[in-house]
Amino acid sequence: MVIPLMKQADEQGGDEPTTLHFSAAWAEGTVPLADARRAVRALLTHAPNTGRTPPPARLTLDAELVVSELLTNAVRHAPGPCGINLQLSSTELSITVWDTSPHRPVMKRSDPSGIGGHGMRVVHMVSHTVDVTLRTNGKHITAHLHLTSDGDSGATATTVIPTPRPSNPQHLP
Repeated sequence: MVIPLMKQADEQGGDEPTTLHFSAAWAEGTVPLADARRAVRALLTHAPNTGRTPPPARLTLDAELVVSELLTNAVRHAPGPCGINLQLSSTELSITVWDTSPHRPVMKRSDPSGIGGHGMRVVHMVSHTVDVTLRTNGKHITAHLHLTSDGDSGATATTVIPTPRPSNPQHLP
């Protein structure tokens, strides 16, 4: 089920741009990643029509990457349906992916030569912050990407997901 791009006014009068929302949900194993990336692109492309400054091109690329990584993890690691909620305010894009797994995602130890296992690390690199909220029926992972005009995503080193520690600390890279 896909809920089309919607414009919903904040209850803040004045010249404050409206907040844009997009939501979609899919049955187990049926996530069309290309459609999810297109939804992010459409939301950000529509932003100037609501009175806000066009977001930097880098933000669109980062947001598409975050959507791909989080939805891929949901399909691979959680049974059942999953979904996405996008919210674009005047200061940030929030990307929330929900799934039915009760487990927090784990950032694997960095292995540049390894295939796979880099998704959460990439999400943290391009996001300002990442929050994980456990629910009774699964979890919500929200990546916050700040709308900046200086050419970067505004990413910081904020991490809320614990990184597994090796049992032998002298082998750390």
